[in-house]
Amino acid sequence: MHEGLLRAVGATTAVYGLAVTAWPALLAKPSGLAEADGRVASATRTSLRPLAWRDAAGGLALALAPTGPALRTAACVRIAADFGDAALLGVTLPGRARRRAAVAVSVGWGALSVVGLLWPTAGRAAQGA
Repeated sequence: MHEGLLRAVGATTAVYGLAVTAWPALLAKPSGLAEADGRVASATRTSLRPLAWRDAAGGLALALAPTGPALRTAACVRIAADFGDAALLGVTLPGRARRRAAVAVSVGWGALSVVGLLWPTAGRAAQGA
């Protein structure tokens, strides 16, 4: 397991989640969920904030979990959330380009966590495992 990579993913997604919780337009606009004039409807802001809060909480868990089973569990939750986002946003966002971008971003973050989780530790790599 590459603890540094997992913690970096966690910290980054925590900051992003907190930012989107405060300013839902950060996610709404690139996702095509803003109005034509750029405003974000109240219902959209209300819907995006729990998603962003989930990212903040999951990111904090990944950044702060003790090394070992807790960190592995936090990584698996992060991976499930990212791949779930890819699956759901990839079929529901308006516009093909936005759906593709959402899938690419979500799969990219999930893949970073997979790499961090599966990365061999220095001791195992030196032993040939």
